Amino acid sequence: MDGMDRGMPHDGREHPTEHLGTARSRRAAIDAASRIYLDGGALDMSALAEDLGVGRTTLYRWVGNRENLLGTVLAEATVRTFRKAAADADRGGGVEHVLDVMHRFMRAVAAASPLQALSKREHLLFIRLTMMPGPVETAAARMITEMLETEAAAGRMTLPLPAAVLGQAIVRLCDAHLYANLLGRDEPEIDTALGLAAALLGAPSRTEPQTAVGPNSP
Repeated sequence: MDGMDRGMPHDGREHPTEHLGTARSRRAAIDAASRIYLDGGALDMSALAEDLGVGRTTLYRWVGNRENLLGTVLAEATVRTFRKAAADADRGGGVEHVLDVMHRFMRAVAAASPLQALSKREHLLFIRLTMMPGPVETAAARMITEMLETEAAAGRMTLPLPAAVLGQAIVRLCDAHLYANLLGRDEPEIDTALGLAAALLGAPSRTEPQTAVGPNSP
């Protein structure tokens, strides 16, 4: 239990050591929730608080509610998976590199068993977390935006719109097709998503198969 749980007074002033402790505690909670997610388990906030040795009130103060915490877990998994896809992608640069990264990333997401487990167990929550504005969309848009800015700054591609606008548009277009199987269609439509992204970037679509990052990412 932390100091406030033991009834210790708080004077309202800034205490660096207190903020550091809270940051570390938040990190521990996120890491524990991530392990549950990667194992394919359901996140129980009461059980998580008990495992961390704190009360539910403290846990909620650290990480927000259950949906907030799951959003953070998925956002961090999104960043890890995207970075792995970028590291494994074609090194030629430009639009081809961007499309290759996105192809690898979407294949990895579609194959991720923890993500599949969550989507089957909590269908509507999954849609809210992955397809509506929030930490997952923000993380994906940021990663794509940074990639576009890097390629443009290096002179390897010309952007028809600001990178941030393109990043946001690509994420929303791709999500609708990446998660097509959750919206009444038979399976993810990754090739369609890539074609739309290529059109936004002013390039021919690239749809040849690529190796996915891994079965447990994000």
